[in-house]
Amino acid sequence: MINFTKFENIDLANSLIEKALAFKTDPRVNENKGNGKRIGLIFLNPSLRTRMSTQLAASNLGVESFVLNMDKESWALEMQDGVVMNQNKVEHIRDAAAVLGGYFDILAIRAFPTLTNKEEDISDFVINQFIKYSGVPVISLESAIRHPLQSLADMVTIRENFKENRKPKVVLTWAPHIKAIPHAVANSFSEWAIGCDYDLTITHPHGYELDKKFTNGATIEYDQTKALADADFVYVKNWSAFTPYGKILSVTGEWLLNESKFGENTHAKVMHCLPVRRNLELSDEILDGNRSLVQHQAKNRIFAAQAVIDTML
Repeated sequence: MINFTKFENIDLANSLIEKALAFKTDPRVNENKGNGKRIGLIFLNPSLRTRMSTQLAASNLGVESFVLNMDKESWALEMQDGVVMNQNKVEHIRDAAAVLGGYFDILAIRAFPTLTNKEEDISDFVINQFIKYSGVPVISLESAIRHPLQSLADMVTIRENFKENRKPKVVLTWAPHIKAIPHAVANSFSEWAIGCDYDLTITHPHGYELDKKFTNGATIEYDQTKALADADFVYVKNWSAFTPYGKILSVTGEWLLNESKFGENTHAKVMHCLPVRRNLELSDEILDGNRSLVQHQAKNRIFAAQAVIDTML
């Protein structure tokens, strides 16, 4: 594994899941492995869990971490090649990424999509520019189209909470939001759930179909209640439309997930990547009740990141 930006294969996924679970049992077992190594955490967008969990993961391995909030603390970056830089962009990605690659053994990058330039976003342009010019291994802390560390933590959470001798029935359900939200978490969760050979159903209003390259192999169900009927795990997430790109569409029906939606399904567990808008995406009764695995997911972010960094080292 040179870079960690997406689901690669089931063998690597299983290896990372098992390694993360082992680290959860003994977080400091490899505390000297990263002595003398440095990781640069570069944020072009805000973060809470991703920043803290990755720093904790690095610390558990003896790796020194440095954080740069590039959107607030650094020069405005020009990402396009071959341009005349006579506008408001001060530094080119070729130069900035090369400098960072010289400072650090691993770079971890967080960059959101534009939600306006579809071609640029689906090419994962920004994170690929860092990979192209840094010359060191890169971890995605969320990109325009994927959030692999979150999805790895989600797979760890499912693995430790499902002990039956069959495939888990997993449902990804769309939820309301007040603004256009990226597709990264939904794309990535679908990619990992299908890649791990889970029984995945995606439920959403008409018009909110995701990019098919992430959902091939999933069942698409427009009736949320029907999708939830026999679910083992329900992942709640909003996303904007893929076509027309980045738009909020008119939706009929009630898509807030609350207890009444489950009917006779008493065993289903509920997941969300956070942050969550309470009583818009998920009800208080779910978030604070026995179904919720949300805080388990958040804690597992540490050990997912630790598994990735350890493997890179």
